[in-house]
Amino acid sequence: MTSMLLIAFRHPVVRLSMIAIFLFGFTGAATSPYQSVIGITELGLSDGFYSILIFAAAAVNVAASLWVGVLADRIGNYRILLMTVMMFGVVGYGLVYAVPVAVSFVICTLVILPVYNAMNSLLFANVCAVANASGGRDAAAINSGVRAAISVAWVLVPGLVALVLAGSGSMLPAYLLACLGCTANLALVYFKLPAGGAPPPISHRHSYLASFTEVLSPKVFARLMAVSLITSTLHVNAAVQPLIITGAVGGKVTDIGAVVGIVAFLEIVFIFVWARIQLHLHPVTALAAATVFYVVYLALLGFSSAPWQIYALTPLSAFAAAALISIPITYIQDLIADRPGLGSSLISVNLFLSGGLSAVLFALGTRFSDYSGTSLLGALAGMLGLALLIYLDGRHPARPSAC
Repeated sequence: MTSMLLIAFRHPVVRLSMIAIFLFGFTGAATSPYQSVIGITELGLSDGFYSILIFAAAAVNVAASLWVGVLADRIGNYRILLMTVMMFGVVGYGLVYAVPVAVSFVICTLVILPVYNAMNSLLFANVCAVANASGGRDAAAINSGVRAAISVAWVLVPGLVALVLAGSGSMLPAYLLACLGCTANLALVYFKLPAGGAPPPISHRHSYLASFTEVLSPKVFARLMAVSLITSTLHVNAAVQPLIITGAVGGKVTDIGAVVGIVAFLEIVFIFVWARIQLHLHPVTALAAATVFYVVYLALLGFSSAPWQIYALTPLSAFAAAALISIPITYIQDLIADRPGLGSSLISVNLFLSGGLSAVLFALGTRFSDYSGTSLLGALAGMLGLALLIYLDGRHPARPSAC
């Protein structure tokens, strides 16, 4: 693990990208746990309106990510685009904190912050270019280091923000912290990230219509659906695990935090384990193996009846989840390997699709069964995604790229 981090840190652009992704993760981890509390409890939005707002914001993020990805391929300069979307973050988080009313919250959540969240795809596209040039072991170390950086943020930041705001009567200062994080990131990119080279020649494929058509082509979209079915299992677990802990297994609320913390810590370690495994396995093979592990975990979660069983499942959960939050990025970017910007924007499409699928699975599972049954339904969806993945790429997988 240490050696792989040292390899990643040898690359100045990667080192900068790791810090930038950590700060990006910081802004999300500082605000996401408290977003619903601020919107509904503090600013008076209804539950129904908030649900529609979050869905619409996710759709806007997909459109913004695709648009920014196409633009990145057209102009070939990630520095300018990163600074632009970071400004959206500074304004969005700052406006919610400075003008804490429902209108500003809705505008920022629906329009401004979804554009800022397109930075995730841009950063991975920037790193992809470096990884493609490195290849082999260096590429695995680069990708693992960058993915671990955002995981570290989500492990450390929510607890620290909760500690800082423990004596506050409002969670709005979390948005101030996020605004400061965006400002620091903007300064980092402005002063440290080198300017891009000459823009690439623009072909018909770089047009917006042709790019969107390429995303929706059967070759790309069918594989996106396969991966989305697989990664929807992560969302299903996030929804049902706390309910199973406090319900079917008879645990306490404190057990939820303990289990989540253990899994999050182990995920960071296992990300580097999977990076080594991928040196010897094709990404499709590695993704298939991880899916099997996670399906087994969800099935066992559904049959759990005591708190100790949930704790016993944490190593399996973390091992499989570490793969499902890292390997699909490689696979998705390779779907349009010669277009780093557009290929990386598919990450946001996958998040949208997997989130939507998990919502459907949760609705069906809780309608016809209980939370344990919903976990089993999630496992079935993962198997369906695995079957589709094997059908599409199992026999003749494409040659993997460094990303």
